[in-house]
Amino acid sequence: MSSRKASHAGSWYTSSANELRRQLDNWLASACLSHGPARAIIAPHAGYTYCGACGAFAYRQVSPAVVKRIFILGPSHHVRLRGCALSVAKKYETPLYDLKIDIEVNAELEKTGHFSWMDMKTDEDEHSIEMHLPYIAKVMEEFKNQFSIVPVLVGSLNPDQEALYGRLFTKYFLEPENLFVISSDFCHWGQRFNYTYYDKSSGPIYKSIESLDKRGMEIIETLDPASFTSYLREYNNTICGRHPIGVLLNAVKSLQEKGCNTNFKFLKYAQSSQCKHMDDSSVSYAAGSLVFEC
Repeated sequence: MSSRKASHAGSWYTSSANELRRQLDNWLASACLSHGPARAIIAPHAGYTYCGACGAFAYRQVSPAVVKRIFILGPSHHVRLRGCALSVAKKYETPLYDLKIDIEVNAELEKTGHFSWMDMKTDEDEHSIEMHLPYIAKVMEEFKNQFSIVPVLVGSLNPDQEALYGRLFTKYFLEPENLFVISSDFCHWGQRFNYTYYDKSSGPIYKSIESLDKRGMEIIETLDPASFTSYLREYNNTICGRHPIGVLLNAVKSLQEKGCNTNFKFLKYAQSSQCKHMDDSSVSYAAGSLVFEC
């Protein structure tokens, strides 16, 4: 049975199950349940030292008793990908326990003709999906044999493709037992990221970054895909999960057209460090939750 190793355990997060459980418990205990039960969340995928506490605010909104299947949409950092790709693995390992991949849903998605397959090396090199697995394992712990995951690697999609994938996923959004995890960090700022936008009227650099990110977050909360695309064109904000977010916004648009009441809210924002000089650098993180009724 082909299983994907927890390739970033021991570096991006601890490989000790006890230590990991303790950390996740503490972070989840510090976050309050205020916008649930989540049907989709946006949460970061950096090393847990930087974003573990922030991510908890999204995962705290999940109601594990309801969830039977979790789609994880993560951006591709290492390979050029025009569409979306599925995993060839049968299970994903975590220090807590292994997560089972939903082979039936993978087959359904493949039948649409819009999904390719990522090889195991691509899968294990990528961190955007893996960084969510320990949180998923922790939150779902009491129901660990009762759910499956559908990892989806999202490539550089144009707005039409984001709309296409949004429509493809709509039927799964409509099933209350499905949860969507949208993996994204926010602004990657500094010369090493080739991005140094600075609006001096905001104050110090880190405040300019915050106001840039918050503008994007407010647009995401309006759930309008076209406005988000315009924002990215205007500011080029280095939101690495912009395409998974675009897919989410387009799926929500389809839900609204079916008469669903949708509400997305960001619950936490953080930065890896505070940039004060032009040679500093930082990455921003945001955690949010989508609730809806149809």
